[in-house]
Amino acid sequence: MPARTGEQYINGLKAANNNVWIHGKRVSDVTEHPALRNVVRSIANLFDLQYKKEDKMLYTSDTTGEKVGLSFIAPKSKDDLIARREMFTEWARYTGGMMGRTPDYLNTSVMAFGTADSFFAQGDPMFAENARNYYHYCRENDVSLTHTLIHPQTNRSKKQSEQKDPYLSARIVEKNKDGIVVKGARLLATLGGVTDEIVVFPSTLNKAASEDDPYAMAFAIPNNTEGLKFLCRESFDQGRNQWDHPLSSRFEESDAIVVFDNVLVPWERVFVGGSSDICNRTYVETNAIVHMAHQVVAKNTVKTEFVLGIILNIMDAIGIDVFPHVKEKASEVMLILETMRSHLFRAEQNASLDAYGNMTPDFAPLNAARNWFPKMYQRMVEIVRILGASGLMGIPTEADFQADDIGELVHRYTQGANINGYERVQLFRLAWDVCMSSFGGRQALYEYYFFGDPARMSNIYYDGFNKEPYKEMVQEFLNRVKTSDHNYAGI
Repeated sequence: MPARTGEQYINGLKAANNNVWIHGKRVSDVTEHPALRNVVRSIANLFDLQYKKEDKMLYTSDTTGEKVGLSFIAPKSKDDLIARREMFTEWARYTGGMMGRTPDYLNTSVMAFGTADSFFAQGDPMFAENARNYYHYCRENDVSLTHTLIHPQTNRSKKQSEQKDPYLSARIVEKNKDGIVVKGARLLATLGGVTDEIVVFPSTLNKAASEDDPYAMAFAIPNNTEGLKFLCRESFDQGRNQWDHPLSSRFEESDAIVVFDNVLVPWERVFVGGSSDICNRTYVETNAIVHMAHQVVAKNTVKTEFVLGIILNIMDAIGIDVFPHVKEKASEVMLILETMRSHLFRAEQNASLDAYGNMTPDFAPLNAARNWFPKMYQRMVEIVRILGASGLMGIPTEADFQADDIGELVHRYTQGANINGYERVQLFRLAWDVCMSSFGGRQALYEYYFFGDPARMSNIYYDGFNKEPYKEMVQEFLNRVKTSDHNYAGI
């Protein structure tokens, strides 16, 4: 079938009846539940956007001839990479970059696994076929995915095999003729309750030893599989209108603990079946991490544009654009934006074909960006708070403007230098939702840990960085100084 519409996505969720829990109750229909319905409609709008901008967001499948989502493409040229990035950008601009798990993110990883199918044959030849088939299935059916990477946060000083409860973390408890049986829990499935399927991957950072082989697995199953439950955190969608809560009322991605209660995973859906060694190498050797990072850096570039736009509008609205210290803060975000764009440009222009025939971005600039942006985002929202100041607390609701007794007063006393009260408060409520609301707080935490613990990521980055040329450069300089004529120490 071709790429789905929003209506088809919503109907699919209704029919699936996933086992989703929130606020202590089982959700009967995720498309209508107050905590989930708004984000469901936002995702539906993303699917519809594919058809509104078909030339930029769809391409022709080489197996069916149908129009499918461009985020699934196995890029064969730099032009393919650029086209895919432009598709990423279209979806990110719809959300202001405020949704981190739009479907394109995982579509890139499924593509990388499916085209690097020979990698999974190391575990069993059928795993290679499974990875390839699953990629084609997701692409041709426009499947929306969630995923889970990490173990419950219990005792981080011990391996999973050393925990008091060996069934706390999801693990393989049985292998039989039908598949593997999985019991335990995993974190943290964003959009878990409002997607079609879940992909269980190994961690991108945390490496496991052979003792943890029962916990080392990769597979994909429908979200309504028997024994699978999604336990969602409290919703940050307060059930209020979009004027008062412009982001949290539309883009509140629910995060869920995933519980596997003796879930049977059919063999045809298994990619890794109990090998820490293969799991430890999966992301790097399939280049999945590179293609996922390409989507993330594109999304975060848009997010930077969006936050910069908020800052510039605040400056105009209250006449602070004349002050040097304000311009200096805005320029910080401008520099972040240009740096992110440069990372993307270099990654695409230095792309090369990998062992699987995919045009793969240069990972070095993407890796730098994914290590750097989590820290920069904290500064960006800090600047929004600094420039918004007390205006971020003096923000009446839309109902205040409409009230007969006080509406005129609210209009009068909330006006800005170049903007009326209604427009200024709407702008400041957007800024508040970015930097101060529960939604904004979650965004800051989410970005900080997007790919994992920043300290661990920095250490991995340091260990993998080729340091010798720079050390040799200094040694060469020092050697020239030692042997030069002291009366003319030319360099």
